[in-house]
Amino acid sequence: MFKKVLVANRGEIAVRAINTLKEMGIQTVSIYSKADKKSYFVSLADESFCVGMEKAEESYLNIQNIISVALLSGCDAIYPGYGFLAENSDFAEICENVGIKFIGPSADVMRKVGNKLEALKYVRKLSIPVIPGSLINIDSLQICKKIAKKVGFPLMLKASSGGGGKGIRLVNDEKSLAKSYQVVKLETQSSFSNSNIYVEKLIKPARHIEVQFIKDNYGKYIIFPERDCSLQRNHQKCIEETPCKFISSYTRNKVKRYTQKIIENLDYENTGTVEYLIDSKQNIYFMEINARIQVEHGITEELTGINLIKLQIQVGEGEKILVSQSDILAKKSVIECRINAEVPNEHFKPVNGVIKGLNLPTQGPGIRIDHCLRIGEVIPIFYDNMLAKIIVNELSRSAAIKKMNRILNQFYITGVPTNREYLLKLLNDSDFINGNYDTDFLNSREK
Repeated sequence: MFKKVLVANRGEIAVRAINTLKEMGIQTVSIYSKADKKSYFVSLADESFCVGMEKAEESYLNIQNIISVALLSGCDAIYPGYGFLAENSDFAEICENVGIKFIGPSADVMRKVGNKLEALKYVRKLSIPVIPGSLINIDSLQICKKIAKKVGFPLMLKASSGGGGKGIRLVNDEKSLAKSYQVVKLETQSSFSNSNIYVEKLIKPARHIEVQFIKDNYGKYIIFPERDCSLQRNHQKCIEETPCKFISSYTRNKVKRYTQKIIENLDYENTGTVEYLIDSKQNIYFMEINARIQVEHGITEELTGINLIKLQIQVGEGEKILVSQSDILAKKSVIECRINAEVPNEHFKPVNGVIKGLNLPTQGPGIRIDHCLRIGEVIPIFYDNMLAKIIVNELSRSAAIKKMNRILNQFYITGVPTNREYLLKLLNDSDFINGNYDTDFLNSREK
C-alpha cells in the first residue's frame, strides 16, 4: 500500500489524480512550475514543491528536480498522468533505481512499445497490419527525402516518443518537406526531450479508433470498449465518443483480437492504449501504443463505471484486477468535448489570461466536467491549452448529443476565449449527427 505519491503533472489530470489518491487514503505531493504557483491543483495536495521555471523543459520535464522532490518528501511512488514524462523510459528507470515505484509500465516495456517505432516493429512480428512507412529514426533531411520518395506523398512526419498531437505534421509534397522536417524536429525536442522522428504513409479517409486496456502483475488483463477519436484538427482531438457506432461488429471483434494478441505477448503492467486507423473499406491498420493513461479516459470510465486512475494505482501497488471481462459492458453512449483556451477565428491561436467568470453546469445524471478551474485561475501560455473536458452519457447517441448541446450552452468562461461556440457548431452539423466524418473532416472544412 502506498503511503505518499507524487503527482508529476499539472492541470485537470493532476486534480483527478490527487482527488483519487486522497479518496484512497494516500498522502499527495504536487509539483509545479513558477507559472503554476497559484494554480488550483497545487492547493489540493498535502505538500507542494516548485521544480523550476515556466518552460516545461525546466520544470515538468526536469527529471533531476522531480526525483529530488520525491526523495526528500518521502514518496514511495510517482503518478505520471499523460504527457510530459508519462512515456519517458529513462524517467521510469531512474524511479526504479532510486526505489520509487513508477505507476505505469516498466522502462523496458516502455522502450519496446512507448516508442512508436519499436512498437511498429513488435506488432509487425505478430502479423498485425501496420501503416506503411519507415522503421528507423530519421536523423537527417537527406535520409528523410529518400524515405519520402519510397513511401510517397502525402505522408506524416511523427515523433517516435510522441503523443497528444505533438510532434506530428502532414506533408503533402516534396516542396514542404524541408520546412516540416525542421518544425517537427524542434517541436519533438521541446515536448519529449528528444528529436527522434519517423515517416508514415497517410491513410485517408480513415477513422481513428483506440482501445484502452489494463494488465496486472499476474497476467490478467481487461480490454475496454473502443473509443472513436476521429474528430481532430491538426491531430488534436476535439470530440471523442464511445463506443464507435460506425464500425461493423466484425471489425470491432477483429480490433479486439488484435489488441489481445498485442497484450498477451507483452510483459506489461498497468494501463495502455492501442490505436488503429480504419479506412473506408474497414481495413484495420495498427498505428501505435500509448503506454499511459489517455486524456479521454473519462469516457471509458463513464461507459463502464470503472475508475481507471484508481485501478492504475491499485495495480501499481501489486493488487490483482478483480473486475472480469464479462463485467465490461457498453450499454450507453458517451461523448466528450474538449474546452480549449483559444481563438477559433484566428486559426485557433492559443491564449492565456485569468478566469473572471465561470459556470460549470453539472446538475443532473450523466454529466461530468473534468477541470482545473476557479475564479482567478491564471491560464499560462507555456503548456497545453486544454481547460476542461465535458463528458455526457445517455442511452443513445442522439440523446447524448442533445445533452451535450444543453451543457455547452450553459457552460461559460469569461476572461479567456474558448472554443465553446466551435464545438456547438460541430455538434449540430448534420454530418456529425449522421456519423459521416473521418480524421480529415475538420481540416477539410477549414480550407
